[in-house]
Amino acid sequence: MGFLDIRNATKSYGQVEVLHQVDISVDEGEFLVLVGPSGCGKSTLLNMIAGLEDITTGEIAIKGRMMNGVHPSKRNIAMVFQSYALYPNMTVGQNITFGLEMHGVAKPERDKAMADVAKLLQIEQLLDRKPGQLSGGQRQRVAMGRALVRNPDVFLFDEPLSNLDAKLRVDMRTEIKKLHQNLGTTIVYVTHDQIEAMTLSTRIAVMNGGYVQQLGTPKEIYDTPANLFVATFMGSPSMNLIPVKLRVDGNAVYADTKNDQDEKVSLPVFEPSATVKSCDGQSVMLGIRPEALTDPEGADQRSTHVERIRNTVTVTEPAGSDTFVATTIGGAECVARMRSDADVAPGRVSEFAFNMEKAVLFDPKSEARIA
Repeated sequence: MGFLDIRNATKSYGQVEVLHQVDISVDEGEFLVLVGPSGCGKSTLLNMIAGLEDITTGEIAIKGRMMNGVHPSKRNIAMVFQSYALYPNMTVGQNITFGLEMHGVAKPERDKAMADVAKLLQIEQLLDRKPGQLSGGQRQRVAMGRALVRNPDVFLFDEPLSNLDAKLRVDMRTEIKKLHQNLGTTIVYVTHDQIEAMTLSTRIAVMNGGYVQQLGTPKEIYDTPANLFVATFMGSPSMNLIPVKLRVDGNAVYADTKNDQDEKVSLPVFEPSATVKSCDGQSVMLGIRPEALTDPEGADQRSTHVERIRNTVTVTEPAGSDTFVATTIGGAECVARMRSDADVAPGRVSEFAFNMEKAVLFDPKSEARIA
């Protein structure tokens, strides 16, 4: 049993089921991120935890206490919204302590809690200002302060950074991560931004179409995606997917494809499982991240399973510390992440290094990873 347990939770509107049998157990102090495209059900699930949406079937429990039918005010949760939801006629200090006042907390205790939270978030100088006098980042800190001051069992964040500019988003991500590390709070955080999901979480639930596609650590999600959706949704640029045909030769398995000069390329599969060995002659998708497809000098020197092929560069995109290089392998457009000083140019045939230790295989029919 976890600190927060979601058991076979579903949500229907009339005859339409929009959330399908979600099972997630969150430990105390964990940072769970619900990530997925718009309409995948992540905000609906968050609202069900908060009590803002009823559960159609299933159960949600916090600290072993069933929450089905319990009013949001009785759940001891705090929510930080995308829109900040601050009272414009109140000062920052009043906004932070309003919830405590409504719960009958004495003023000396409210003032102490406000001072502690303001110091933690470095907003002491803002306490007498109105929300209209604050920047977007300052308003988000106030919204977080209003949640923190209540010392709830679970913090719920609903896309809290989506209204901020790119640099401020990065800064606030760091602040939220520091906050979690310092306080050890239990957080459920909704975002459509996979970079936020990877950088903030201790675990990620990748959602699509009302289903949890995969639940795991950022490393598990990134290195061993459960299916093609997770492989392409998580990561920027996304995982390259190359059509190959598997060929078994004794204990070895090769992924056969062609380069863009129509020459056969055989890539040895790293430590093939019994399932992979049973797929002799089958067409599958080989997935490889851009950083595992690079220039020979930039390849992982610790790996003993780096394979080289010669292929034509179609586009180069310098990006400061890296150069992203587009090429076509097996008829599929691929992106390689090379060193910034890699000697590549459009139209030139260059060597591409595949780190086959990082490659994964998918069944194109079921779209599931072949374990």
